[in-house]
Amino acid sequence: MPSRYLEEVIKPDQRVNALFNLLGVRPIRLEAERAELELPFKPELLQGAGVLAGGMMAALADEAMAHVVLANLEPGLQTATIEMSVRYFRPVLRSGLRAVAALVNKGKKIISAEAALTDDQGRLVCKASASFFVVDKRQGA
Repeated sequence: MPSRYLEEVIKPDQRVNALFNLLGVRPIRLEAERAELELPFKPELLQGAGVLAGGMMAALADEAMAHVVLANLEPGLQTATIEMSVRYFRPVLRSGLRAVAALVNKGKKIISAEAALTDDQGRLVCKASASFFVVDKRQGA
């Protein structure tokens, strides 16, 4: 699944990731060394105080990390996030975001990754780290 999925999800008219379509996420780069995603500014993602919801930043970081993990998997393997830590450094008011993710450690069953999110001015707004469980769909677990 990973290579075919990654080939499809990077296309402008992709239909394999409904969350990307809902949020407006644009994959920029999906490779084994690095994954980059962009989330353009959308007023619908602001919470009541006019600040981008922290959950949106966490979701973007999770997706970037998951995609760099997917780019490192063999056919028949998938992944699921099993834990994630997010640190916020500044509020995001009216800005899009860029998430850049890289692997930290690649084990047989657990893979770790990190992501950094920057705003339209290149300022660091959030960092995240996560662990992902490798799921072998060929064996049912």
